[in-house]
Amino acid sequence: MSDLVRASFSIESALLEQLEQLVSSSHYENRSEFIRDLIRAKLVSQQWENNEEALGTITLLYNHHSRLLSEKLIELQHHHHAMILATTHVHLDEHLCAEMIMIRGPAGEIQELLKLLQQPKGVLHATLSMTTTGKLQNSK
Repeated sequence: MSDLVRASFSIESALLEQLEQLVSSSHYENRSEFIRDLIRAKLVSQQWENNEEALGTITLLYNHHSRLLSEKLIELQHHHHAMILATTHVHLDEHLCAEMIMIRGPAGEIQELLKLLQQPKGVLHATLSMTTTGKLQNSK
């Protein structure tokens, strides 16, 4: 484990009670690990805001019978091939498909690709899960 440093801080009692409830309801073993994860989440958020390199997964749900939709989605992915690490395509039923696209690149470009992929007619839903590449974080 990395070098641990003990730190103290002041907090209002009502806010401490809420912190304790969050720790408990999130099933953390202790308050310190919960606070470390809050700090890591804030660091990741800042990396996104600074358009630093990120890792993301775009999940698309679409009707593959929509005219030329598959071709449009493939064309967009080929246009951004340098960012795309892998894709997985799943047939949910006779009409619906799900596609998961793993991406690495500047956070802003990942978010822009999401916007492009969700625009074509026939795309029913698109989400992005984005995280850091871990370059600035120590492991737990």
